[in-house]
Amino acid sequence: MKNILPLIFCAFLFLGAERSGKLNLTVSISGFPSDAGKAYIGLFRKGDKFPEMSGQFIGKIIPIENKKAEISFNNLSENSYAIAVFHDKNKNGKLDKNILGIPTENYGFSNNARETFSAPSFESAAVKLDQSKSISIYIK
Repeated sequence: MKNILPLIFCAFLFLGAERSGKLNLTVSISGFPSDAGKAYIGLFRKGDKFPEMSGQFIGKIIPIENKKAEISFNNLSENSYAIAVFHDKNKNGKLDKNILGIPTENYGFSNNARETFSAPSFESAAVKLDQSKSISIYIK
């Protein structure tokens, strides 16, 4: 019995550590038309300026390989998060748009949320992170 109590205590510590900020969110992105350029990914919390890339909680720029990209956000707290991603084909650091404001580079959001004439709301793209998980995004 004396040997079991320390094991139970360690198990509670381990489970508590995951809940207190050791959660990981892995994002697999597909739909890139080419490997040219970079993928810009923004991780947002409620209250951040979703989906503006200058207003994200964490921003990453990663290479595209075989028309796919994958990124992990580690050591996150239990919370709801939304992801916005775009393909910066010409490496100018921004999502290019035409004169009407319509994006000319591919983009996407978590939950594959998409609106007809505007960006989706945080709520429609939000992923509840209560345990480590993986999600997929298809960009268009």
